[in-house]
Amino acid sequence: MAIELSNELIELEQKAWDEIQAGTLTVETASAVQDAITAHAEATGQSRLSVETELKRRIRHPAEDG
Repeated sequence: MAIELSNELIELEQKAWDEIQAGTLTVETASAVQDAITAHAEATGQSRLSVETELKRRIRHPAEDG
């Protein structure tokens, strides 16, 4: 089953990844991503771990998308 991700979730994770790479990740950004992952997983009936794993893969390793 394909993991569904919202544009909002992708944008939040991209912001966090940019901050991680710049060494400027804030608690607020990290918390926003984690809260959004949890809410998205609950709303869509998907595993929280699966959502987070797919989200990080898409942002951090986009070349794997084919």
